[in-house]
Amino acid sequence: MTEADIEASVKAIPVRRIGRPEDVAKAVGFFASDRSPYVTGQTFFVCGGKSIHFSMSI
Repeated sequence: MTEADIEASVKAIPVRRIGRPEDVAKAVGFFASDRSPYVTGQTFFVCGGKSIHFSMSI
C-alpha cells in the first residue's frame, strides 16, 4: 500500500484516522464490564464511522 493509498483510506473514514487495537479493546471492555448489563444481541461497529459513510455513498 502506497502513502497515497493510505491517505485516500484515511479520507474515507469520518474520524480521519486508522483504527487502533485499543479502539476495539475499549469496545470489548465496555461489553465485558458492569456498565452494559442490559445490552443484549447487538452488532457494534468499531469503524470510525466508515460503515455509515460507505452505506450513504452508494
